[in-house]
Amino acid sequence: MSDVVSQPSRPTSQTGVAGPTREQVLADYRIGWESRHASLLGRKEALTGKAKFGIFGDGKELAQLAMARAARPGDIRSGYYRDQTFLMAVGQLKLEQFFAQLYSDADPVREPHSSGRQMNAHFATRLRDAAGAPLSMMEHVHTSADMAPTAGQMPRLVGLGYASRLYREIPELASGFEKFTRNGDEIAFGTIGNASTAEGHFWEAVNAIGVLGALCLISIWDDGYGISVPNEFQICKADLSEMLSGFAAPAGDQGGRGYAMYRVLGWDYPGLVEAYTQAADTIRRDRRPALIHVAEVTQPQGHSTSGSHERYKSAERLAWEIEFDGLTKFRALILEQGIAEAAELDAIEAEAAKKAREAQRSAWDAYQGSLAGEKATFLELARAVAVDSPAAAAVESAVAAFDRLQPVLRRNIQSAAHDVLIETLAHPSPARRTLASWIEVHRLENEERYGSDLYASGARSALQVAPVAATYRDDSPTVNGFEVLNATFDAALARMPELLAFGEDLGRLGDVNQGFLGLQEKYGALRVADVGIREQTIMGQAVGLAMRGLRPIAEIQYLDYVLYGLQTLSDDLATLRWRTAGAQAAPVIVRTRGHRLEGIWHSGSQMGGLLHLIRGIW
Repeated sequence: MSDVVSQPSRPTSQTGVAGPTREQVLADYRIGWESRHASLLGRKEALTGKAKFGIFGDGKELAQLAMARAARPGDIRSGYYRDQTFLMAVGQLKLEQFFAQLYSDADPVREPHSSGRQMNAHFATRLRDAAGAPLSMMEHVHTSADMAPTAGQMPRLVGLGYASRLYREIPELASGFEKFTRNGDEIAFGTIGNASTAEGHFWEAVNAIGVLGALCLISIWDDGYGISVPNEFQICKADLSEMLSGFAAPAGDQGGRGYAMYRVLGWDYPGLVEAYTQAADTIRRDRRPALIHVAEVTQPQGHSTSGSHERYKSAERLAWEIEFDGLTKFRALILEQGIAEAAELDAIEAEAAKKAREAQRSAWDAYQGSLAGEKATFLELARAVAVDSPAAAAVESAVAAFDRLQPVLRRNIQSAAHDVLIETLAHPSPARRTLASWIEVHRLENEERYGSDLYASGARSALQVAPVAATYRDDSPTVNGFEVLNATFDAALARMPELLAFGEDLGRLGDVNQGFLGLQEKYGALRVADVGIREQTIMGQAVGLAMRGLRPIAEIQYLDYVLYGLQTLSDDLATLRWRTAGAQAAPVIVRTRGHRLEGIWHSGSQMGGLLHLIRGIW
């Protein structure tokens, strides 16, 4: 490894990297404690039944505060579901929003990251307006929509960072794309947990980023475990820094594609600030990616609310985690350096706890308050059904059981209404018909509330593209199919400077069936590009490029090979618009083909499975 290997150091380092001011240090301390109290309260809310599940970023606050100090407006994150502190530090997550998502509040104002469609700590900023048109990405730091599958965020990172290189190096993109770039200086921040680096997605993405020279800064939060499984069962030699060392750029190399590599301790605030500042400066200056291995990270509450880390961590390890908690070490550093007195830090911590509690109560009250009208309407209509009904006792029992429920969920209203309708099936009445009509309207409203935006709608829907019938003259020549495709791609590339095509054997060869024959020579090796055999990150590269305003055509050489990239297609691309309620989208074209009937792999078709697995893709 090269560059920084941290030891406890001063807020202003000895390497020429300016440290944060007193005000910035205390602002970070405040945000760190607000985030920590949100984690502590969130766990309690899940364990008391107000939320189904909770996963939190406690223990990783300092590294994320340092990462936020290196981020600039226009940068974008593709991350791990423990990055709440980073989002808070860059101003893209309020405490009330954090709790609204924990409660699965479907209101897009109270919960703008997923409108209640994802688990907590899955964040997304708005990249599209209500009509689906792209917004400017230059106003603040963004995050691409998180997802739960481990390492699933890594393929998309390839395209998010590579877009910066393309915006800088393709002459046709030098103007007209100001809402997506400032001369290609934007960094894509990728974050991942140590155990998830065992996934193939991680290694394929790290390799692709290095090959492409994508402007990515990858952070690994290493707390030593993957749920209960320690690093020695996850990682060769149990040391990520040693495993990754082969990706490091040689000392003094200014033109290669290797990484600037760093290892820093998760409880060392000055070392973290120094590492992230250096890494971001190196990326923007030298146009090479960087990777920071953040070691000795703690996880005070364990993996999630589904289990206790006391079951698998030794007493010694648990004691070490208390001693080396980042916020505890941060406090000691501030006192040691005379940056603030204990009383001032006590006040900051108390105010952070109060602010988190007030945000939690506000979010809960707003969520339950939004259901109060629906609950009251149902109770009124259901009690009206009981009047003069032979099944009055059964109806009143169902209504009373519903009325006792805490908390109230919309599905409870639907379930209770169906119970009433079943009990009175043999006793139709005007009141019963009114209830049945209302509950059907309620169901349809919820279908829209929770199910909208699986596909584009309105003017941006693919179904709104008017068909153009082919016309032929009597003397129209007969040509091969690949020539028709070639002419079409040629015309599209000439018309759309943001259009790119890439895949295995696509560039110099023109693809295995010649659909792009001669187009690399005409449009350049960045717009019609060869890539390695890496279908997973071909898909991810396309997703990330499309989110940054480009229009990629991702070539998968044969249909069989789509299976290598299926997880990204299914879990990321197909669900992106839906899981952000239309706030994000990736207009990607995936091009592939069948083959001659030879052998069991080139003669079969996976279309039956694909049609079910990629709902959300036209």
